[in-house]
Amino acid sequence: MKKLLKNLGVWIVLAMVVGVVVGIAMGPEASMFKPLGDLFIQLIKMLVVPLVAVSIIGGAAALGETRSAGLVGGLSIGYMLLTTAIAIILAITLGVVFQPGASVDAEAVAAIETAGAEAGAMAQAAPAEMSFWDTVIGMIPSNPIAALTEGNILQIIIFGLFLGFGISALPTERRRKVVGGLNTLLDALIWCITKVMYVAPFGVFGLIADATGTFGFDILMQVANVLWIDLLAVAIIGLGLYPLTIYLFSRVPLKTYFRAMVKPQVVSFSTASSLATLPVNMEACEQMGVSKQTAGFVLPLGATINMSGNAIYYALVALFFAQFYGIELTMANYVSITIVCTLGAIGQAGVPGPTLLAAAVLVAAGIPLEGLPLFYALDRIFDMIRTTLNITGDAACAAVVDRFVRDREQR
Repeated sequence: MKKLLKNLGVWIVLAMVVGVVVGIAMGPEASMFKPLGDLFIQLIKMLVVPLVAVSIIGGAAALGETRSAGLVGGLSIGYMLLTTAIAIILAITLGVVFQPGASVDAEAVAAIETAGAEAGAMAQAAPAEMSFWDTVIGMIPSNPIAALTEGNILQIIIFGLFLGFGISALPTERRRKVVGGLNTLLDALIWCITKVMYVAPFGVFGLIADATGTFGFDILMQVANVLWIDLLAVAIIGLGLYPLTIYLFSRVPLKTYFRAMVKPQVVSFSTASSLATLPVNMEACEQMGVSKQTAGFVLPLGATINMSGNAIYYALVALFFAQFYGIELTMANYVSITIVCTLGAIGQAGVPGPTLLAAAVLVAAGIPLEGLPLFYALDRIFDMIRTTLNITGDAACAAVVDRFVRDREQR
């Protein structure tokens, strides 16, 4: 019982339940609690930009350690980024087709004054049409400091990767000093996030009470629609794309692959932690016949940068709220979502929970953050699902890379 009371997730769920009850009981008057939610959102916004910048630079710089691995590092990173990008495109496609956030009454949405005003301003600020080259050139900051102050997440990621790879090219001793400093700063930011999350139950209560009082209980049921779309996308990638790459590019029989992955998938689903599943996943790869050397390199790397399950979730959340607020996304917005989700995964390791990167994706697409806590009560379920997909992709990557490494050794 004491462990449950110390679990922040339990308090968030309780806060949501109380918020729903208060919202139904008080109706529109429950908006009096919204400032609690606004305070929480403002604290998150305060940390989004520095967290993304530091984690991306540090993550890219740490990849310098993989240069000695040569072929293994290149193939692993390429596989992970490519499959993550495919997963995001699939999620966007499913989100556009099924429109999980589109059925909310437009008048009800407009009732949230702050969010509605911000959504309108962002919608007006969004370019009506941008060419491919406009999008590409717009990704590159002419002034990285201005990108930081303006909170241009996409430009921050591009600059962060460029600077991080520059750091990775430094001599080993100098590189490790810089990476150590970045990791120290990241630890400090994570400490800040941990403290901010103590405010989460109050913020969730205020926002849920206000949302329920304004929209009614139907809005919470609609959020659950994202869950089955997420499950569909995860199933297509986990049971379709990854096995296809195993069949086409590895020497591991599909029956062996599926049989070996049962145990790590169960562990990952129950713990919602790629790192906690790492020893079990290595054992599974050994059962598949993957060399210990390859698995020992690919799986820890995958636990750091292979976040296709997370990326699917971020993309669906972004589309849900774009539809929720009636924001018409342009091709440039979709490109921004895809790039931020794909590249943002590199800096995801060590960051507790999905809140900050999910917020970064919304900011990059010009979508308000106010509704994000609506997903908190279901976040544990989403987390278990996406972690299971992540570790499945890590093992598939190890099997594929091992085939090419063995082929090269035999020449």
